[in-house]
Amino acid sequence: MTTYKGINGFAVQSVATDPSPTDEGQVWYNNASYAFKLAAATTAGAWASGGNMNTARKDLGGAGIQTAALAFGGDTGAVTTASESYNGSAWTSTPSLPSAKYVFGSCGTQTAALAMGGYNTTFLSTTEEYNGTSWTAGGSLATARYGSTGVGTESAALAAGGQSSTANVTATELYNGTSWTSGGSLATARRQAGGAGIQTAAAVFGGRDDPTDLSATEKYNGTSWTTSGSLNTTRAFLGGTGTQTAGIAFGGATGDATNIAATELYNGTSWTNSTSMTTARRRLAGASAGPSSLTAGFGGITTVVTAATEEWTGPGSPVTKTITTS
Repeated sequence: MTTYKGINGFAVQSVATDPSPTDEGQVWYNNASYAFKLAAATTAGAWASGGNMNTARKDLGGAGIQTAALAFGGDTGAVTTASESYNGSAWTSTPSLPSAKYVFGSCGTQTAALAMGGYNTTFLSTTEEYNGTSWTAGGSLATARYGSTGVGTESAALAAGGQSSTANVTATELYNGTSWTSGGSLATARRQAGGAGIQTAAAVFGGRDDPTDLSATEKYNGTSWTTSGSLNTTRAFLGGTGTQTAGIAFGGATGDATNIAATELYNGTSWTNSTSMTTARRRLAGASAGPSSLTAGFGGITTVVTAATEEWTGPGSPVTKTITTS
């Protein structure tokens, strides 16, 4: 017989007092009131249109949060150095990257962003750091690659996976603001996956291990990766933001051209379907430095390369409900 532990990998906790805070979907048994209880969200999340970027582009980098985002690099039809900042309403041009690149890992905030690796006629190992005023060269990756997943901050970043000149890789590298060092390897090589979290508590999900699109999620504890839950919709070229225990995956594609609008929410163990993006798109970027409720997705490809921004309003705070059989 299927059990809750068999499905989720852990048993229902028995507690005398309802836990706080809770995550949506969390279940427990209150042994004082003799009742099973559930944390349920008060409202569903939704996407709304934001301001358009000045430069439409795909395969770009993203940093910051919904009200203070940064978009940089990418492909407009030609590889670009253009950088823009977002205040929650409109985009403004900011200092350009030192050299054009696209399909690279990115993370950080609007005033402390990081671009790692990428491609422009060759596979790149270069890292660029932004301080809110200008871009400067940082330490180089040990493995030149494009399509890596970046999470964390400018001084404590992680680059996982990607494609080198010969194949997709499992290599993880950790950045301390100056140089990169090797971390634990992914269980599955992948490129252009979604990511969430920080250097010591990251999640990577979806992506492609050529020629196969993936759904598996891997979590990092600062040393090693473990598999934990799969996306409901297999996809690569997607956006991902949030934390390891409250992540969000949005957009992407199956194959090279079948765009996806689906949004999913992660609780650290499993994924739940939520409200889809207004427009299906792939090869987009996200503002990734805050909680999933401060997510924005921008750029990418709809039927053409787009400048459109969408802003996510997350679900309401979980409320406690008693589980009954009626």
